Order: sequence, then C-alpha cells, then structure tokens
Amino acid sequence: MKTLLEIHTTLATLFNLPLGNWLGVQLEVGKVIGYFGASLFAGRWIVQLVASRVSNKPVMPRVFWYMSLVGSVCLLSYFVFGKNDSVGVISNIFPMFVAAYNLYLDGRHRRTALAAGAAV
Repeated sequence: MKTLLEIHTTLATLFNLPLGNWLGVQLEVGKVIGYFGASLFAGRWIVQLVASRVSNKPVMPRVFWYMSLVGSVCLLSYFVFGKNDSVGVISNIFPMFVAAYNLYLDGRHRRTALAAGAAV
C-alpha cells in the first residue's frame, strides 16, 4: 500500500507533465486544472448575475455553489500538487467548505419541502 508521501509525489509528477506551448504559455496538466478551476470560480459570478437579473432580485442559484465547490477543489489541487503554495491552499479551503455547506443546506431544504408537498 502506498504511503501519503508516495501518493503526493505521484500526483505532483502528474501535475507537472508538460502538455505543450499555447500562446506563449507553457502548459502542464496542473495548469490546465488550475485554469479550469479559476474559470469556474470566476464564472460563478456571471451565473449569479444572470440569475439575479432574470429574478429582478439578488439570487444565489444552486449551480453557483456547485461551481464554487468544483472550482475550489480544482484550485486546491493545483496549489497542493502543482505549485506547492500554502497561500493558495489556505485561500481555497474556506470557500470549498462554505460551498459544500450551502449545498448541504439546499439539499436538506429541498428534502423537507418535498416531504411537505411544497414546490421547490
């Protein structure tokens, strides 16, 4: 059975695999994951803006929290295995837990509403 250090080393090696050069940027697996996470994390605000505009009031749609959670996990993995950057790790752990907690609350609310026969 592999130790945590061996698993970390394997993932760090994978994250640093070169994928090539695109528009002058040297891409590795970890960078692509990091860019994807950053795009999700930033894009969630566009989703929130559109949902609020449609509702004509401030709204946090469920997809906002999914984008927050997946974006945080991607960025966290980038900072742990790719950059080895403690500042990036710390700045992405808290939003990940907030998004997970809000999804938990949303799920609990939906189950309660459905059991009561209310529209969700």
